[in-house]
Amino acid sequence: MPARKREYDEDDVRVRPGRSSRPRTRTRPKHEDAVDALVITVDRGRYGCVREGGDDDIVVAMRARELGRKSVVVGDRVALVGDTSGAAGALARIVRIAERTSVLRRTADDDDTTPEGRLERVVVANAEQLVIVSALADPPPRTGFIDRCLVAAYDAGIEPLLCLTKNDLAGPEQVLDYYAELDLPYVLLRPDSDLDDLRARLAGRMSVLVGHSGVGKSTLVNRLVPAALRAVGVVSAIGKGRHTSTSAVALRLPRVGRRKDDPGWIIDTPGIRSFGLAHVSAESLLHGFPDLVEGTLDDQPHCDHMSADCTLEKWVAAGNADPRRLASYRRLLSSRAGEPAGSGLTEEDASG
Repeated sequence: MPARKREYDEDDVRVRPGRSSRPRTRTRPKHEDAVDALVITVDRGRYGCVREGGDDDIVVAMRARELGRKSVVVGDRVALVGDTSGAAGALARIVRIAERTSVLRRTADDDDTTPEGRLERVVVANAEQLVIVSALADPPPRTGFIDRCLVAAYDAGIEPLLCLTKNDLAGPEQVLDYYAELDLPYVLLRPDSDLDDLRARLAGRMSVLVGHSGVGKSTLVNRLVPAALRAVGVVSAIGKGRHTSTSAVALRLPRVGRRKDDPGWIIDTPGIRSFGLAHVSAESLLHGFPDLVEGTLDDQPHCDHMSADCTLEKWVAAGNADPRRLASYRRLLSSRAGEPAGSGLTEEDASG
């Protein structure tokens, strides 16, 4: 008896999805063998990293596609796969970025209605201390710039440290008097002074140095890290770009004497001409002026602190705070609102 032909039904039909509708898996490799590292420089899509707990050999890496649009900046702690030997020509991949403990940001402009103000730039990640380097003379101290740095530091949850250089040319009394109510930590430096106090404040921490050109920041970095010029030269070759004075670079502080504690890291930034605060809300600007906070407690709702009838105005006039501090705060508020602060120079360029 001949075999009956099998009848087919819809269960036997398999439709292969087209390329455009084929489901994509969300499974991503776990990279359990990834090596933890610290990003010490960024240049043209290449990232110089050093392995955590290892030597200081620089591992050149690029971003893995799976990171998407996540940015990688100096100070980021990342996971690397691929060739992490640090050998010439080797290239690793950054597959993970650890959660940042802090992010120091700035904009080119204060006004978020301008293209420059909307362009938010991450200066560094994971910094614990912001070292504001200011000269006491040649150029004179610019308390407006220091105020901006303090606002950015407090907004980012980073502790500030005021580093006053060229103490051989002028005394610190004027600057210290201006910040007397803040209990702001500071160090005084001159060309021949030792750096023991500063090193003690940097030990075991990730510190970022900011300052105007000419205040002696580069000289200070070279004193703290005698091999800085050589290290920066090596880092510069990563992206075949310019000298890293145009970009941030992290440098491990050397051990001094027989001390075995972690000397810490410093992140040297290029000379900053402006420190825009468009990313900081008008309410948060007050974080940089803790000496004025008490005077705002009895303010009317939605007070802009600009009126002569403002409670803060009367409180300062009664001798509770330095009028110069209120003037600086109001200049920042005006600049934040897009109003010019006077001449072509912003208040950060004005001396105290």
